[in-house]
Formats: sequence, structure tokens, C-alpha cells
Amino acid sequence: MNKRLVIALGGNALGNTPAEQLALVRGTARTIVDLVQEGYDVVIGHGNGPQVGMVNLAFEYAAGNGGGTPAMPFPECGAMTQGYIGYHLQQAIQRELAHRGLQRPCAAVITQVVVDRDDPAFSNPTKPVGMFYDQSTARRIAAETGYTFVEDAGRGYRRVVPSPEPKKIVELPIVEQLLDRHSVVITVGGGGIPVVAAEDGGYEGVAAVIDKDRASARLALDLEADMLVILTAVEQVMINFRSPNEKAVGAMTVAQARQWAAEGHFAPGSMLPKVESCVNFVENSRGGTALITSLDKAREALQGLTGTRITC
Repeated sequence: MNKRLVIALGGNALGNTPAEQLALVRGTARTIVDLVQEGYDVVIGHGNGPQVGMVNLAFEYAAGNGGGTPAMPFPECGAMTQGYIGYHLQQAIQRELAHRGLQRPCAAVITQVVVDRDDPAFSNPTKPVGMFYDQSTARRIAAETGYTFVEDAGRGYRRVVPSPEPKKIVELPIVEQLLDRHSVVITVGGGGIPVVAAEDGGYEGVAAVIDKDRASARLALDLEADMLVILTAVEQVMINFRSPNEKAVGAMTVAQARQWAAEGHFAPGSMLPKVESCVNFVENSRGGTALITSLDKAREALQGLTGTRITC
């Protein structure tokens, strides 16, 4: 039986515009298909922070400036980005699979993820979305719209929205069926469309963004994956980041990860949710391990040559 990998793609694997993304996903597809060629069954999750902010802003601007379009609810903006990012990824992966003569289907599944309507995240928005602004511009937009902005890792100010915990993946049975047929599956895009249970037995969307690493960890647990792989901009996790005694970490236990997190080594909104997602998966899986590395080093990291591996 092939080993199952759940891969969470960071923003560096995608792009801030559709044209930029089309170019970037070609390289992303090569990395994914490298792993398929080595015998892994691959499921892909991805973020959508810049994209969902861009779509939401475009609709709001058009609605308020004579564009004749309605304002678009935030869950629908998430669904739109999930669709077009999935389309770009599946097209690039299909092309790369065909180029190598690999007979594997690839499909993107529009995915709803259930959250708790009483999650405290709804009263404390923390998830960055959309563009970076300088402080004065962020303050002006906040005054006009009521949005909340925070400084994001020294790169500028971004809008933040609630980021509730993922509880259940609605389309999980469909993902399992595709994976059982060795399809390459793209799912929980943007962390999934956040929904809550409705009185009629269905679901209704809520204005939030689920962290894609947490959603990917939930997916990996539910699929009983062998490994959760989080691909980001750095080859290895660092402690004492950007200080004279900065150090790359090749491996850490769950206990070490918790200690370093408590000591403030991992930035909130950046490396911290990645490490926490890995800890959650490793602790609750049946012998699973987690790996954090960069997109271009994924193959070497799975061979144990680089990356940061998290184990019990």
C-alpha cells in the first residue's frame, strides 16, 4: 500500500495574481509529481490569504464605486479562490503527470469545513488576509470599513479575520474515495470554506478563514495519513530566528516543540501555527510524523537529508 502524504502548500507555492500563480504552480507541480513518481499517494491543501482578500476587496470596491456588482459574502469569496487555485493546481499537475507518462487522475474538491459557531476566534480575529499596507493606509481603511488590521512579521499591516478551529471535513468521504483510487487530490483549499451546522440539517457559511495548516492536520488525521508535510518559504525551522545565535533544527520532539513555542521562538501567524499543526497531528495519529521544509527541498527532506521532522 502506498504511503499517504498530506501536503500543505504555503503562499510561496502560489501567487498574488492569477498570472503570477499560473507561472509558479508549474514548479509546484513538478515537486508534487516527483513525490507521486516515488510511490506516494498525495493529498494537497493550500492557503488563500492573499487571494481571498483580493477577491473580497475587488467586489467591495466595485459595489461601492459604481461597478453595479453586489458585495460578495466572505464565504463565497473563499469558495471562489478555492475554485480558481484548485483549477490552476490541477491543470499544472495534470500536465506534469502526462509529460512523465504517469496515469494518475487529479481532481480539486470544493471543500466545506465545519467550525463551532461559539469558537472564541470569532471575537478575536487573528488570520491575515489580503494585501500589505503601510500604517497610515491601514488606519484609513479600518476607519472606513471597521476592519481590524495588525502588523504582520515586519512586512506591513494586513487585515485580520477570525480563524476558528476545524472540526470536521464535510467532503471527507469523497476525498477518501479518490485517494483509494490513487488520485492526486486537492482539497481543504484555503483551509476549507468555514461552515456551521444549520437547523435544517445542512450547513451555512460564516465569515472567517481557517488556517490551512490546521485544516491540513485535521485532514491528515482523518485520512490516517503517514505524514503531514508543510511546505513553506524556509528549508528548516529556526530557533532564535534572526538573532546572532540563530540555529536550524533538523528534528524535534513534541515536547521540544512545545517548549520552544512557549519561549516565543515561533512567530504567531507565521511559523507557530505550522509547528502547532504538526504537534497536533503527531500526538493524535497512529505513528505519523510531520515535516516542515521548503517546496524545492521536499524530495530531499522526505529522504531525511534536510527539513525539520517532528516526532513523539
